[in-house]
Amino acid sequence: MNIRSKFRRHPEVHTGALNDILFILLLFFLIVSTLANPNVIKVSNPKAKSDTKSKQTVVVTVDKDQNIYLGQRQIGMDQLETDLRAYLAKDTTTKASVVINGDSTSHLGTAIKVMQVIKRLGATPVMAVDNNGVK
Repeated sequence: MNIRSKFRRHPEVHTGALNDILFILLLFFLIVSTLANPNVIKVSNPKAKSDTKSKQTVVVTVDKDQNIYLGQRQIGMDQLETDLRAYLAKDTTTKASVVINGDSTSHLGTAIKVMQVIKRLGATPVMAVDNNGVK
């Protein structure tokens, strides 16, 4: 004789909403952890009263054929030092800076030789760079 009932009830725990709650908590803690960064050091930056950009005195351009231009005039490597010395002698109030525009296909050795000449004359060489690399 079978006294037990045929339809027996099984205990269940409904966990459908648990996934949603855990996902929301995870997002909350990820967002809060990025906002609260304990490694940040607050510093007050100094304010300048005058323009601190260096004065551009001379532009030297090296094109793809390794031709050197001082301003708009084409010169040779042997003339570069004497012509640069004449340009730099005009303004002796500040330390001069010489901007070097190099073509992206020009040889690096030519630009380095130009930099060496500039440093030998006591000026600061500055490479002109655009967003895509060397101009």
